[in-house]
Amino acid sequence: MDFPRPLSIHAPFPYPTNTTKTTPIVTMASIPTPAPSPPPSTKGTTTTTTTTTTTAQDTLQPWIETPLIYSAQMSRNAGCNIYLKLENVQPSGSFKSRGIGNMMLEASQSTPPTTKTHFLCSSGGNAGLACATTSLSLPNSTATIVVPLSTSPFMVQKLKDAGAQVVQKGQSWIEADTFLREELLAKDTPGVENVYVPPFDHPAIWRGASTLIDEVVRQMPEGQKMDAVVCNVGGGGLVNGVCEGVHKHGLEDGVKVVALETEGADSLFQSTLKGELVTLEGITSLATSLGARTVSGRTWEWYQQMKGGFVSGVVTDKEAAEACVRFLDEGRVMVELSCGATLAGVYKDQGRWLREQVGKGVSDEEWKGKNVVVVVCGGSNVSWEILEGYKKTFGF
Repeated sequence: MDFPRPLSIHAPFPYPTNTTKTTPIVTMASIPTPAPSPPPSTKGTTTTTTTTTTTAQDTLQPWIETPLIYSAQMSRNAGCNIYLKLENVQPSGSFKSRGIGNMMLEASQSTPPTTKTHFLCSSGGNAGLACATTSLSLPNSTATIVVPLSTSPFMVQKLKDAGAQVVQKGQSWIEADTFLREELLAKDTPGVENVYVPPFDHPAIWRGASTLIDEVVRQMPEGQKMDAVVCNVGGGGLVNGVCEGVHKHGLEDGVKVVALETEGADSLFQSTLKGELVTLEGITSLATSLGARTVSGRTWEWYQQMKGGFVSGVVTDKEAAEACVRFLDEGRVMVELSCGATLAGVYKDQGRWLREQVGKGVSDEEWKGKNVVVVVCGGSNVSWEILEGYKKTFGF
């Protein structure tokens, strides 16, 4: 079935893509009065540009510039200034539009115009959905998503609705990925170039994800700087991009990266405890989007390179589920459990856990002035029925 291709992926979304700074209107006394923005730091890097890191033509860029908004409720809970980077409004519904989109865009641009690009991805989650969505915005391209038989009908239908051909094969992701590589990727079709799209472990994916930090640097109120970025980590595609963006703008000395996982999907946290890259025996968390048994090698390198500037944290599935429900109530935004892990890091112990990671040793007055950016990564594996199920399962 042919799906209509938009002239621009930006068209359906009413969010600006220019670089004009706007200062959000807030009422809390703890928010400092905006002042003229200082020149960008050059410490630790030779690159200080704030332009988006991509070679894409604007009309082909598979992601949008997302809003950065101040959250009064979360700021009140945390005791500092919380800004939400709303990646849930990306075309695919998650931050994956940046990394997967950039990787596919670079591949498409290197393919001869007369050759059709066939993208193949073995993720039945947000990466697969980003692959399917991105293929609609790129000329002369199609997408096939191979998922295991255990993939829920809910997600299979989402992939089909996004225009992808869906193949179900095997009982696990490994079996599905093996089938993709050995049967589909190896198939030689005249006039068609097959391109494998990994879910997180590729430099082009990290470059795409780093554009999130490019935007935050532009979007922060004038005279203000971010002191920390809070996100989740599964395989590492998002946090690698965040670290790359922080490094690119020379912010390592002033910005902490706080990466959250759920118990049972905490390969990074277990690695930090053992001092070496760890492979989990299995994934027991309900947050399957975070279910990488081993975090990427690049993520581990960033953790070692940034030392105390990269914090690894863990929350329970219950805490993540409670955060999803609370965020829906406070912000009228529905996100999946993996994103709830990020939010739980802010809600945890009424904000005391976050302060321990980011503002340890500072006075109450100093903590009030700290600016923390929370990446609302989004995710499509969520519905009202799923959230109601969490409430019954965990009894809240």
